[in-house]
Amino acid sequence: MFCNVIIKLQKSFALTFSPALKISQTVTRRPLLNPTMTSYSCLPKMALRQSKLLAGSGFNQSILQRNISSSQTLFDKHECKVLVVGGGAGGCAMAAKLSSRLGRNKVIVLDPADKHYYQPMFTLIGGGMKRLEHSYKTMEEVLPKKAKWLRDSAVEFNPDSNTVKTSSGDSIKYDMLLIATGLQLNYNKIPGLEAALAIPNGKVCSIYSPKYVDRVYDCLRNIEGGNAIFTFPSSPVKCPGAPQKILYIAEHYFRKMSKRNQINVTYNTALPVLFGVKHYADALWPIVKKRNITVNTRRNLIEVKPEQDIAIFENLDKPSEHFEEKYSMLHAVPPMSAPDALTRCKQLVNEAGFVDVDKSTMQHTKYKNIFAIGDSAGSPNSKTAASAAAQSPVVYRNMIAALNGKPLSDVYDGYASCPLVTGYNSVILAEFDYDLKPLETFPIAQNKERYSMFIMKKDFMPLLYWKLMLTGYWNGPALMRNMLSVFKFNKQ
Repeated sequence: MFCNVIIKLQKSFALTFSPALKISQTVTRRPLLNPTMTSYSCLPKMALRQSKLLAGSGFNQSILQRNISSSQTLFDKHECKVLVVGGGAGGCAMAAKLSSRLGRNKVIVLDPADKHYYQPMFTLIGGGMKRLEHSYKTMEEVLPKKAKWLRDSAVEFNPDSNTVKTSSGDSIKYDMLLIATGLQLNYNKIPGLEAALAIPNGKVCSIYSPKYVDRVYDCLRNIEGGNAIFTFPSSPVKCPGAPQKILYIAEHYFRKMSKRNQINVTYNTALPVLFGVKHYADALWPIVKKRNITVNTRRNLIEVKPEQDIAIFENLDKPSEHFEEKYSMLHAVPPMSAPDALTRCKQLVNEAGFVDVDKSTMQHTKYKNIFAIGDSAGSPNSKTAASAAAQSPVVYRNMIAALNGKPLSDVYDGYASCPLVTGYNSVILAEFDYDLKPLETFPIAQNKERYSMFIMKKDFMPLLYWKLMLTGYWNGPALMRNMLSVFKFNKQ
């Protein structure tokens, strides 16, 4: 009898239920089909009817219903208390704090990446001091277990309806939204740059992407003479000190390898200054002069001609004036911006394309249930991981207050930190606030090159990041600064 039933149902089963089974077997944490494809929209109910018929003939109905249920996730609309868009430093830290407070599955983290990179390590990788595999963990390892991870990307923000649409067509409805998308690397904005970076064993490199960072150390080893050019773009960048760090590391490497005399080292920056904080710029200028590094300000990379090894720069004070410079090595920093999906939502962003927040509370100026943290925020601080760490307790407490209908009381002071690596054994630890005034942690002069700060940057900070910041326990060095403030040691 069982076989007869199967024969009779074979045709209808193949037309209705087997596609559902096929889909359900391939469903992962990221939906594979676009819900706008309606050809399967009736499958769950039809398949359920078929399962009941089959169950009457001896089929295990629970197995069939489990497959049907999983196939329905293709059409689910997600809802959460808090949606965190972005699983980088700020997003991961905040997800840990919020999910610990709000409970399991109250927080959704939306991020398509399978790896989480500790990006401050990229300069050390470029100098051969670390390897790329040292710089990442899987996203599943670092995201908090109490939060729900959707491995997908945001393509549309709808703040008026409290929803975000994903690339797979899903819709996520939230009570509170935290935007932590970070910055988008726009290598494609410079003609010829991507082509140059695609040349095997080529002369162009960049520390800013895991795709290209290993090329940097190869370039350092391959160059024997000529011009080594390092750039800083005409846009906001993540870790504004990084383009200089790799400059100083490279120059030190050339000296170590006894080929410095054959190489001209040049730093072309779009900025009008060497470094944005005068206290530390005054310490860096003697270093570049002593090490015979040429610095050209207001000079922006606009094109690369890899077939001729030529980089074209624009004088930002006189845009019609261009410079063609021959290179034997070119370290290019791409222009950066907030992600396109975010900048398209004009209600959320300011004129520069970043989330329009109150710089003290990090709350959106119009939508009171939206906050931002890290590089995508429009607050006028330097965009560093240290900034996100210092913002995290402020954003957390203010978000909880907003959820409870209470006034926001916590204030972010603009703290940022940049350990300026000046070689293979020295760092100037820059720390400052919104007013670009020093806001230093240690009771010693931090505008001097120090080996102790280098060890902290190279060995201690990665541990602090993985073990404390991403788990929600590191809130920046403010507490340590207050404790050490009683010691002066003739600091200047």
